[in-house]
Amino acid sequence: MGVITGEQRVFLFLQGPHGPFFHRLGKMLRLAGARVWRVGFNAGDRAFWRDRESYIPYLGSQEDWPERFDEILAEKSVTDIVLYGDVRRIHAEAIARAKAAGLGVHVFEEGYMRPYWVTYERNGSNGNSRLMEMSVADMRAALAQSDLDAPLPPAKWGDMRQHVFYGALYHFFVMFRNGGYRNFRPHRDLPVAREFQLYLKRLLLMPAQAIERRIATLRIRGGGFPYHLALLQLEHDSSFQRHSPFSTMPEFLDVVIRGFAEGAPGHHHLVFKAHPLEDGRVPLRQEIRRMARAHGVRDRVHYVRGGKLAQLLDDARSAVTVNSTAAQQVLWRGIPLKVFGSAVYDKPEFVSTQPLPEFFARAERPDSRAYQDYRRYLLETSQVAGGFYSSRGRRQLLRMVVDMMLSPEDPYDALKQGTAAPRQQLRLVN
Repeated sequence: MGVITGEQRVFLFLQGPHGPFFHRLGKMLRLAGARVWRVGFNAGDRAFWRDRESYIPYLGSQEDWPERFDEILAEKSVTDIVLYGDVRRIHAEAIARAKAAGLGVHVFEEGYMRPYWVTYERNGSNGNSRLMEMSVADMRAALAQSDLDAPLPPAKWGDMRQHVFYGALYHFFVMFRNGGYRNFRPHRDLPVAREFQLYLKRLLLMPAQAIERRIATLRIRGGGFPYHLALLQLEHDSSFQRHSPFSTMPEFLDVVIRGFAEGAPGHHHLVFKAHPLEDGRVPLRQEIRRMARAHGVRDRVHYVRGGKLAQLLDDARSAVTVNSTAAQQVLWRGIPLKVFGSAVYDKPEFVSTQPLPEFFARAERPDSRAYQDYRRYLLETSQVAGGFYSSRGRRQLLRMVVDMMLSPEDPYDALKQGTAAPRQQLRLVN
């Protein structure tokens, strides 16, 4: 593959994950010989980008952004753009124009197999990922170029506290230090002040909610009844809004509870597991109780706050979701899975096509061997060990991802052509 270098490359960073990851990534790209610039849309973007000389504040309106983006590409001779998430309006417009200009598009996203890996792809992620068009047979053919075993996740590794902390800090800057960015509009509908309040509330309540979650989990696991899991997502998450048939979470709740009431045996229960970052903006518990009562299954439906999924999965009979990445843990355990939205793991070999009442009555098991090949393929390509929010996770991620960005091939083509760099094996932590 030759020497990996950033010479003749000019990277333009747009919005990234909360925290210092994009700053650290830009610094390493400079060390590799590249030039790096960052466009900031608010005070939160500015706060986490320490190099002021390479910072370009965007103070214009949303409508003027595409024209200004084209000007920046020309002024800085940009060769590549880097961003986190590909569906927010400013990013979707930038990606379309960058592709038209023949530029490299580097997309970061939360890991398809989070929390031990993050996602790095070219041109699009989630419903816009190249994975959507690949079959398991395609993946098996590409894996012929590799003889490595897929790494196991470490026993302990996560950064949820740091994730919530940086989210609260980011929204603090946007709420109290954003005077120079009067045209900034968040990509979510909720006001920034409310976002900050919810992040702060979640941070403060994490210890109490952890106790409540443990008690609820113990009651379910000790109840002696078979149960099915419904994996909830954040209603405002891009995967839910852009790649699913639902516009609100209560729509999904109603479909699941109705299907459970119609199909599940009378002694089975249904457990709704909230997303770890659920902040209460949607009254999920109240909605679930109301719908369960309306469908006559009130005593058989439960709600558990966010947190680690493993304990509940160990005894689950099946799982349903819109398109949550947590479904990867379901499939890894060989548990039947039903999905409603577009997802990179929605392959006929291991995702059920049964009608929901029939699924709850007698779910078909996934092809575990096919899923193992799929999982290994992802870990050899777009899933990179590390995390955005903890210092240890960032160090691990930077060890690999900079070389991947500088490679002429995207991760999928690199594996197919036999040019992929050797993968790191995760060390187990006791």
